[in-house]
Amino acid sequence: MVAEKDTYSKHISHKFNEELSELKNHLMVMGGMVEKQVEDAIEALMEGDTEKAMEVRRQDKEVDKLELVIDDEAVHVIAMRQPAASDLRLVMSVVKMVADLERIGDEAKKIAKLTVEMGSDSRSNRRSFVEVRNISVHVRTMIRDALDAFSRFDTDQALAVMREDDAVDDEYKSATRALVTHMMEDARSITSCLNQMWVLRALERVGDHAENLAEHVVFMVEGTDVRHTPAEDIEKVVRGKK
Repeated sequence: MVAEKDTYSKHISHKFNEELSELKNHLMVMGGMVEKQVEDAIEALMEGDTEKAMEVRRQDKEVDKLELVIDDEAVHVIAMRQPAASDLRLVMSVVKMVADLERIGDEAKKIAKLTVEMGSDSRSNRRSFVEVRNISVHVRTMIRDALDAFSRFDTDQALAVMREDDAVDDEYKSATRALVTHMMEDARSITSCLNQMWVLRALERVGDHAENLAEHVVFMVEGTDVRHTPAEDIEKVVRGKK
């Protein structure tokens, strides 16, 4: 279900409207920053670009600063406006989504750190990192779609993001099985395979956090906390079934 875009902007106070709008806008900015972090971290890994990897680590500090700004804005809105119902759900969802976005940034930083530790050695292995690139594209799309669902109050799109996490989990398991088999067949590949498994695990966690973003969108729109809820039950909430 796509909620009306002006659901959260029908207040007598123009200032209150502005504060809610700024809160939403800052969340979208932070989302764009962490999506770029993941993209840059993978590119740095594939190309053995330690300078780009260092830049990803520097970007994480900016993400952390924005997290604090958004948290302060949310506290201000709660303290000064005492939001209720849908407005309160919006503010609380933003707070929770910010935490997940910050953790996505942390996962990107981990990948960047590995790239720096590997140095130019990662460049020689970039052809064998095909699974890493594929899954990275998948989880970045999940982040983008979850943020789009938030901006449009679109629970159908949020539900689609949650379904995609199952596909990412399957890709992750398949890739790790293949890497384990490769290590057993060729002991010389152990270091490279372990590095890939470490990166794949980080990306799998990114997918989990993107799923969390989608769950918060459903809560924001429907008022139902769907965390730890079976997929079929979440679909009933989104579809409005009893």
